[in-house]
Amino acid sequence: MTIVTSYDWESDTWTHNSDNPARQAWRTAVAEVAEKAKQTLPECNGRVEKAVQIVLNGDVELVGDRKAKVASQSQGSISYFIVNGTCECKDYPRAPSRWCKHRLAYGIYKRASTLVKEKVIQRESIESHRFDIPLPEAPASVNVRLTLGGREVQITLRDTNEQNMLERLEKLLQRFPAEKTKPKGGIPTK
Repeated sequence: MTIVTSYDWESDTWTHNSDNPARQAWRTAVAEVAEKAKQTLPECNGRVEKAVQIVLNGDVELVGDRKAKVASQSQGSISYFIVNGTCECKDYPRAPSRWCKHRLAYGIYKRASTLVKEKVIQRESIESHRFDIPLPEAPASVNVRLTLGGREVQITLRDTNEQNMLERLEKLLQRFPAEKTKPKGGIPTK
């Protein structure tokens, strides 16, 4: 089973990692779309569940407008092409309203992808508006100058209390130790 974690909108592909909010969003969208399919097509519930497995396994590939390549669950070397709502599998002619599991998988995939995109856009819109609201001053903050990649940068740490902030500062300073400098006398110091 392939574990989907994040979706690259430019390459139209999924990347894999088991602990990612994108994976959870994808699985939630697939479940939501599948539930609607079960309500709309109750005679196809068993096929809907198999279609969900196909989608979550990453076995649906869009190959153009209204076209997809969907892998067979029973024969790993076979893929069926969905073109303009028609599938070439043996079940298609006898499936209720011609909703074979491959055609359902294609529909679930497309609708779930759209749903995830809408939620990402909505979340990004909400997050971009957060910066419009003035933030209160942090109870504890510190600025530190560090050299990263040969460049001097300033980092500001803010926290709800001084102890947490100082612990974070200590970790930061350990990660980027101070460079040794030579004083005018020539003896290196820290």
